[in-house]
Amino acid sequence: MAGQFKEHFDVKTFFTSLALVIVGLVSIYSATYDAGLSDIAFKQMIWAGGGLVIMLIIAYSPFKLIQFLAYPSYVATILLLVSVLLLGRTVSGSQSWFNLGPLRLQPSEFAKLTTALALATYLSRSDISLQQLKHLLVASGIVLLPVVLILLQPDTGTAIIYLAMFLPVLFWGGASHFVIVAAIAPPSVALAALFGTTPFLIAVLVFGVLLYLTKQNRVLAAMVFSVTVLVGVSSQFIYDGMKPYQQKRIQTFLDPSSADPRGAGYNVLQSKVAIGSGGVFGKGYLQGTQTQLNFIPEQWTDFIFCVPGEEFGFLGACAVLFLFTALLVRGVHVAAIVKNKFASFLAIAIVGVFAPHIFINVGMALGLLPVIGVPLPFLSYGGSALIANVMMVGLLMNLYANRKEY
Repeated sequence: MAGQFKEHFDVKTFFTSLALVIVGLVSIYSATYDAGLSDIAFKQMIWAGGGLVIMLIIAYSPFKLIQFLAYPSYVATILLLVSVLLLGRTVSGSQSWFNLGPLRLQPSEFAKLTTALALATYLSRSDISLQQLKHLLVASGIVLLPVVLILLQPDTGTAIIYLAMFLPVLFWGGASHFVIVAAIAPPSVALAALFGTTPFLIAVLVFGVLLYLTKQNRVLAAMVFSVTVLVGVSSQFIYDGMKPYQQKRIQTFLDPSSADPRGAGYNVLQSKVAIGSGGVFGKGYLQGTQTQLNFIPEQWTDFIFCVPGEEFGFLGACAVLFLFTALLVRGVHVAAIVKNKFASFLAIAIVGVFAPHIFINVGMALGLLPVIGVPLPFLSYGGSALIANVMMVGLLMNLYANRKEY
């Protein structure tokens, strides 16, 4: 009986994600403990409880039903993304939310899941090959449609997650090295341009060589290289067209200490102080001075990583990162062992959603990346994000349970 249970229940994925949810609840409670906002921790506990039930329901749902609902769920979330532009509530400069009485719903969080489902469904067809341009364009369209709608909110951070998710799917699907380099080159060169002329020229040279080495034909390589250079040169014009708060975030990323140390740079500086002050073993639970004295505004959201970093120190931060790494490795393992092509693509797409969230959020907390409002999965406060995350875990568990199905 125990052997049969282990055969169909993904123990490693379940307990890893459960541990992350618990770390999140503990961290949110600490971050709100002295702020008089205990209701925030209570709400997150309710969402966590409901989310775990939903996760188990998905884990034991019929595998064919999940495949069947892939396209309809994608269309439904696209309609929600359109609706939120017309009827949604603006929070922190983005019209991304629906008000549902005392609750708020953020469709873009659930669209990550449904986009992964739709993309996996399309790429699992036997007649589809990412080596063919028309198929590559359709797959790109599945991802770019929600990206465009989310950019209109505007929510740049969430849009970046969709694009980052697409890269491992391209690699897993056998897209050529040229296609992958062509996808990475323009944003990389644009980012390098923000640091000055020399980094821009170095990036152009590096990607120029890579495009040459991986080229399919000279004309196509030249076109991609031209677009890459044009994007890099245009980055300053794009920067000038950004909203002031978006410009502040970039300035803070480039130099948080001098750009706006009492404004946009304040959170980053205080975050680095909090994590650094934790030392090796931390200051103890509910004893973090940066956390308990509320030096970091709304720390329970984007800067939640500071809590384990300050209160449990370097070892606590490493433990959190270990749990995330274990979840990502498990996702790749599931993608590798399943027999069904749809399941394999879906597993790697889910990994592709989680990985950039973790990388960007922790990078924000350490001052290594710009603050773009990307939450830390399972830890940051937010019902929509938490429910969407545990739903994806439920899917991974379902894929594992049905790993022998073709």
